[in-house]
Amino acid sequence: MNRRTTLAAALALTAGLALAGCNGDADAAPHLKVSGAYMPQPVTQDMAGAFFTIKNSGGGTDKLTSVTSSLSKDISIHTTNGSKMEQVNSLAIPANGELRLARGGNHLMFMGLKNKPVEGDKVTIELHFATAKPITVEVPVKAVNYEPKK
Repeated sequence: MNRRTTLAAALALTAGLALAGCNGDADAAPHLKVSGAYMPQPVTQDMAGAFFTIKNSGGGTDKLTSVTSSLSKDISIHTTNGSKMEQVNSLAIPANGELRLARGGNHLMFMGLKNKPVEGDKVTIELHFATAKPITVEVPVKAVNYEPKK
């Protein structure tokens, strides 16, 4: 009898630890939400930029790896250091943090637009990540000189 009780207790403890481990893994996953998206009305049909914030309320890091849209086949991710803009393969989204894309900093570049969106239009983009599922975002087109409130 004593042996059975010990075995049952060991099994219960193992199951409890396994469940706790599974729950811990769920908390380590990134939980992403996009806010503040906008695209200044492009001056030409050659290129446009887009800006937004990705908040990660999860315990795991992630990366923005690519963007797709019917507006352009050539969409790249850029970072700005000082006055130098450079294309990057991805941008990190820290656990319990955020990735901000804003004028003068990280941003998206759309090259060779299929049409020139105007103020009031909405551009649909799909954000792709290293870990999280893609997120579709409706990006409103704002005035050329639009600046979001801080």
